[in-house]
Amino acid sequence: MSVFVSHTSIDCHDAYALSEWWREVLAYEMDAEDRNLPGDEECAIHDPDTGHTLLFLEVPDQELPAKRIHVDVRPRERPQTEEIAWLLGRGATEVADHRGIFGPGSGWMTLDDPEGNQFCVLLSEPERAAWRPPGE
Repeated sequence: MSVFVSHTSIDCHDAYALSEWWREVLAYEMDAEDRNLPGDEECAIHDPDTGHTLLFLEVPDQELPAKRIHVDVRPRERPQTEEIAWLLGRGATEVADHRGIFGPGSGWMTLDDPEGNQFCVLLSEPERAAWRPPGE
């Protein structure tokens, strides 16, 4: 059992401007069905050949965190809760629990690896496909 890197997240002050800069530099693309717009707090771009995704996340703090880049992982075979328990059993430590942030069955958990590098554990693909925002 394992996880895979869903995307690389980058904390920033202006998600749209920085994603546009990197999109041009890397010749990445944005999702045609979910286009990035000025003022968006989250902007994703991806490599059209490999699918690698960069996700730019706005941080409201004046000073950006020291660790501005982290990976977000998605479980390959287990539900998110089981994957988190497995990772904690392997030496990861909990930093922040954001599960349920957008309603039941949503969100992620931020963990530290054994050397203090943060990463987020997202929903598995089946959980992500089944999730519906509140009110839908």
